[in-house]
Amino acid sequence: MHDYLGNFPIPAELLPERLRVLLEPVGTDPAARVEVSSFTEQDPYGPNCEVVQMVMAVVAEDGKALPPILHSDHGLVAYSVPSMGEKGCCRNFTPSVGGHDYVVASWGSGLFFTYSLAEKVWMTLGLTPRCIGNEHQRMVYDDLRLPEFGVAEGEISAQYYFTASRSIRWYMSNEYLRRYLWLRGARGVRQFYYQAKLPDSQQLRELMNGEVIRTLGEGTGWLDGDIRKDDGDYLLQVWATVEAVSSDLCPSQSADGLVWPGIAGPVTAVSARKMIAGPNVYLDDRFLERYEQNAFYESTPIHHGHYWGCNPSYSGQWTFSGCQRIGRNLITVPLRELYQGIPDREVIHAHAHVLAAEAIAHLDLAEEHIAAKSGRLVEQLLMLGDHLSRLAASLDINKSSQELFGLSREQVRDEGWWSYSQLAKLAQVAPLAMSQQSFLARCKSVHEVWQRLPNGFLKKLLEAAGVPKKKVADLGSLKLLEALLNILINLDTHEESVDAFKRTDEPEGWDKRSTGMAMLFVTNDLRIADAHDAVGAVLAKLQDRGFDTATLHQGYGRALDFVFDGVIDAFEALNTPLSRILAR
Repeated sequence: MHDYLGNFPIPAELLPERLRVLLEPVGTDPAARVEVSSFTEQDPYGPNCEVVQMVMAVVAEDGKALPPILHSDHGLVAYSVPSMGEKGCCRNFTPSVGGHDYVVASWGSGLFFTYSLAEKVWMTLGLTPRCIGNEHQRMVYDDLRLPEFGVAEGEISAQYYFTASRSIRWYMSNEYLRRYLWLRGARGVRQFYYQAKLPDSQQLRELMNGEVIRTLGEGTGWLDGDIRKDDGDYLLQVWATVEAVSSDLCPSQSADGLVWPGIAGPVTAVSARKMIAGPNVYLDDRFLERYEQNAFYESTPIHHGHYWGCNPSYSGQWTFSGCQRIGRNLITVPLRELYQGIPDREVIHAHAHVLAAEAIAHLDLAEEHIAAKSGRLVEQLLMLGDHLSRLAASLDINKSSQELFGLSREQVRDEGWWSYSQLAKLAQVAPLAMSQQSFLARCKSVHEVWQRLPNGFLKKLLEAAGVPKKKVADLGSLKLLEALLNILINLDTHEESVDAFKRTDEPEGWDKRSTGMAMLFVTNDLRIADAHDAVGAVLAKLQDRGFDTATLHQGYGRALDFVFDGVIDAFEALNTPLSRILAR
């Protein structure tokens, strides 16, 4: 490929970075993002002026010379609209860049400018568009078959009135761009206009050799422009045609040849399928974050009796299998299963989170993980829903367990958490080094999972137990639960049955503070602490409850464990006396 930068009439070290990038070819790194269209202005009337108008043409590899230098309006594929002539005057209208196809379709009128990925590109590659951004809209194209997000993206439109309303820059995945060029047997050729102010320097003065204007690119065939003296600096204007992207494909991402801990030699799909009896590998459970944080994937934990499964899947196209949670932040999976119908890029993702034996030697593989904690909390809520429904029935109040917490025991038993996205969110990966912000967000989720419990229902129970109506009228859910617990503990202490719950006289000590409910109050404080800049004060309450806040410098994972356990204990504190009262 031609060395455009090396053959530019001005030494590379004197050129602005943006121009150097436009002149240099693109390598084959699959992770690279390639600029394929742009219309940008920076300080257009000032000393830091820089203007770029670029379009990428798709030029066949036919051995012919590159197309002539483009002197188009604003580097667009099409400018303005055809004049009204006789009927059918535009039947042969075919937008092009010098007779060649383009990567980004761009149109402008001098006032309005519009951009989108060329139809041939997204249809050839099977991409799906989505629009984001309201007033500042961008178009993003995804490959939903894998899925691969953000294959191509850029701003949709801009206006120009003395200055541009915003910059337009379109980028495309190097891997996908090269795949398209390979399919077309073509090169990606940049045609652009570049303008910038260059500061005065001894090297530029020597280059100008006393001239006010120096023409650039004579006899090159790919470059035109000039550099001229301008208010003490130098104004550079360049029109160029640069072969930037060849049709060579990026190196393919393959899971064959990966080396896994404890396995001798590289593993291939063929050798992995022969590993009928193992071995298993251990993954850091942050492997799941990729799938938990994107709604396109399914990553709901599944309880299989004695273990929790965590098999991410994508839209019926593929699914992991055999992944089990173990310890607090580990996943174990048979290596053979990782090579069973999973795209190579997903296997590579799993490999990036694999842990060697020495890395897990000091870990407690029996420690409870976040999915199990969430499962214990759900069980307490289901149990409390059943108990409260039975208590209400004894008081002639008709309220089902599902109406109280929005959870159906039968549905959870038969379908797991598939219908309850808030439960899956509750059980998302919680690393020990989690940030304070993530910790507070999870505390909010813990609090919200039980907030469907109606305050009016709790007030009816307390009124039936003898608490004056006016005294509960202004109480919130936490104080109502605390009052209910005080009444239940008193009844259970005296070995009363459910018949004793209903009374006319005010129960003694119903409104006292209860340590059993303390963590629910702390969790509520954590839910709102970030908004009120009161995190420190709430963490002090955790310390009062027995948590060692000195460990927070390592992350908030242990704090989340402490909150989870405390909330579970709070609901267990309600269920324990209530279950005994109902059983008598």
